[in-house]
Amino acid sequence: MTPQLSSGKFLIVVGGPTASGKTSWAIELANHFKTEIISADSRQFYRELNIGVARPSEDELQQVNHHFIADRSVRDDYSAGQFEHDALQRIASLHQSHDVVVMVGGSGLFIRAVLSGFHPSQNNPDVRSSLQSRFQAEGLEGLVEELKQKDPEKSSQIDLKNPQRVMRALERLTTEGILHEEQYQSTLSQRPFSVLEVGINHDRSVLYDRINQRVDQMMKDGLLDEVKSLTAFKMRTPLKSVGYTELFDYLDDQCTLVEAVERIKQNTRRFAKRQLTWFRNQSDTCWYEPTQMDNAISDLQRKMKL
Repeated sequence: MTPQLSSGKFLIVVGGPTASGKTSWAIELANHFKTEIISADSRQFYRELNIGVARPSEDELQQVNHHFIADRSVRDDYSAGQFEHDALQRIASLHQSHDVVVMVGGSGLFIRAVLSGFHPSQNNPDVRSSLQSRFQAEGLEGLVEELKQKDPEKSSQIDLKNPQRVMRALERLTTEGILHEEQYQSTLSQRPFSVLEVGINHDRSVLYDRINQRVDQMMKDGLLDEVKSLTAFKMRTPLKSVGYTELFDYLDDQCTLVEAVERIKQNTRRFAKRQLTWFRNQSDTCWYEPTQMDNAISDLQRKMKL
């Protein structure tokens, strides 16, 4: 059950695509409002993943207290529903001593779980039958594109050439979506805080250049060695994602290292594009240019009437 708190509590959500600068913005906002940070990046939960998930540096982690960073193992399953429960409890605890809490991440499904509720998936024969009919009539491509639009993170973690996996993922999303729409208003009204969402708006060419530079830096920082150390876990869901699958392919002699790095860049750019689509379609994010932190703070204070 969601804890009930007094009014005047706020959750600032810093969302958006990978490599957009969310971490630095979240830290600056947390310092300004003298509060702490909830991470909603579903890959940064795992202590074995560091370089490939762009985990905040030790210096950044020391500037502000972060929650849900490297607090579990890739051996452990962790769902959006579990995160909803845990994050709400942690936010409630922080709200006892802070009027404002900051949440940051690019995992849209996990952010949505905290903001408006996540309901366990159920098997839905009608939805499954409809998806199977579409697959028979239209092929796999349309289903893959739908999954990429609805859940870019999930689409980066499963085998998109496997029709059963794609249809199962869509079935879960569709069923959860039906439940979500049916219960959205009642669930949202139970949240004991007001939500304010901000995002950083880069020109696409600038964002893509930032992604390319980040991948190059990850390789210099030892991403390949990190991937080698995780070979035993390569079938775990967190490792079936951009930055890891490409280098596992290299280690399996399916491509050269140069090809693997280029694929990481390409797949990360595609992932960022899908993240942008999700945040623009599924959230009430107010977008700011990277230099407009002061504007964002002023707008947030005005909305909070501070």
